[in-house]
Amino acid sequence: MKRSKRYRQAREVGEAGKEYTVAEAIQTVQAQAAAKFDETVELAISTGLDPRKADQALRGTISLPKGTGKTLRVIAFCPPDQVEAAQAAGAIEAGGEELVQKVSDGWQEFDVAIAAPAMMRFVGKLGRVLGPKGLMPSPKSGTVTPDVAAAVAEFAAGKIEYRLDANGNIHAPVGKRSFAPEDLATNVQTLLDTIQKAKPAAVKGRYIRSVTLSSSMGPGIRIAV
Repeated sequence: MKRSKRYRQAREVGEAGKEYTVAEAIQTVQAQAAAKFDETVELAISTGLDPRKADQALRGTISLPKGTGKTLRVIAFCPPDQVEAAQAAGAIEAGGEELVQKVSDGWQEFDVAIAAPAMMRFVGKLGRVLGPKGLMPSPKSGTVTPDVAAAVAEFAAGKIEYRLDANGNIHAPVGKRSFAPEDLATNVQTLLDTIQKAKPAAVKGRYIRSVTLSSSMGPGIRIAV
């Protein structure tokens, strides 16, 4: 595979095949990140789970102690009496059937959708639109809740969702390149601890196979686990 000059230069900072401590990995990733924007630092976890089996499903949410460095655009599907509170909590759009119709018509300029349980009979028809993009509200991800305003505030502040992809991997942002190393380390360890505690009882063999840290434009650095 042909790599860009910037990628090849970044690759020279780390040692191929080496597994690093969390602190060493963060130091290496920050040294590699040479883009002109503040790159997101991401954690990729390869698991031994089979996402096709219901008893090995892994999905949840977590509020990173140091945030993600990104302000998420949150919308709320809620009854009229909750609209004002949702907007005060940080929702860029809040409403009922009219908001469902707006999204159905093609508007998707948001990162997270929160829904009150009573609204799911209307939001359900957006499954084909929001499902493939991971934006469909779900009780498992904490995005279907009676307390819409609280959920909006949490996600707007940096609460993230983690879930298995089709290959049994988890990808999640843990901050920005500009973060202090100790803040990135806190977020990384919090996410790793959360995934470890969420281990499904049905899993057999090795649960976490590998952990890799990288910036948006940089190569992955393996973390020893």
